[in-house]
Amino acid sequence: MKASALTTHILDTASGRPAQGVRVELFRLQGEARVKVTEALTNADGRTDSPLMNAADFVAGTYELRFHIGAHFGGEGFLDQVPIVVTLREGEGHYHVPLLCTPWSYATYRGS
Repeated sequence: MKASALTTHILDTASGRPAQGVRVELFRLQGEARVKVTEALTNADGRTDSPLMNAADFVAGTYELRFHIGAHFGGEGFLDQVPIVVTLREGEGHYHVPLLCTPWSYATYRGS
């Protein structure tokens, strides 16, 4: 069985650089409830210094990653927060959720 973990990074595609200092929150969704698991800031490479959920703490389920990108763009754009809801399964290996963003748009995918 492959160990599972969750990581992320943010790329500011408007400037062509990593998005540094962006707050990322991780919530576990349980019915109507949102339970905060952790939060972190992105480093100079646009990544969090440690996984949002490492293999030892991994719990399968539905999660929301909330990226607070508005401050990164100085309030100049349209987007303030980007919520991405994902379902994580045990034994599926490493989950990596990159966010590609501008002040007006974003895209994501399951990275490697």
